[in-house]
Amino acid sequence: MQQAKRYELPKLAYGYDELAPFLSEEQLTVHHTKHHAAYVNAANALIEKMEKARAEGTDLDWKALAKDMSFQVGGHILHKFMWENLAPAGKGGEPKGKLLEVLVKEFGSIERFKKEFSAMATSAEGSGWAVLVWCAGTERPFIMQLEKHNVNVFPGFRMLMVLDVWEHAYYIDYKNLRPKYIETFWNHVNWGTVEKRLDAILK
Repeated sequence: MQQAKRYELPKLAYGYDELAPFLSEEQLTVHHTKHHAAYVNAANALIEKMEKARAEGTDLDWKALAKDMSFQVGGHILHKFMWENLAPAGKGGEPKGKLLEVLVKEFGSIERFKKEFSAMATSAEGSGWAVLVWCAGTERPFIMQLEKHNVNVFPGFRMLMVLDVWEHAYYIDYKNLRPKYIETFWNHVNWGTVEKRLDAILK
């Protein structure tokens, strides 16, 4: 019997040394191969635990398992989205097309959008994320903070751009200087990826 599919650690579209000075080779390597990989491995271990319980006809603490699964899978998906919306300096382009139109309509300017996103990222409590999302209900973008990987998620909102502000994302390079990490992030946004995500939603 063929084994069911598992989550996989995605390959990066750039080398571990190509996001400097935003992220050093050491910081990116540790983040991707240790922290992100840990969420993938934990999610797969939970799947195996579920499969074993079903095969044996035994019960688990399903509430605890569901919460743990949402945390581990959330960590995996958010990291995957972030790697995809990053690029080496000078290769991420600029906001254009429908993305530019949407951001300027909502925030007034790209500079204002960056200011609000940076403020959201800086003020996220504890371990969290800043995420640009699209709300189909109101047909407008929002910026939200995700605590951990699975708290304060707005159901039905589609992710456009993601930034990890857990300390593990920047501690080697920036120590406790989260605002400096966020400031440098803007030089490495892959705006083409963000635009493609929005275009796919609006089709």
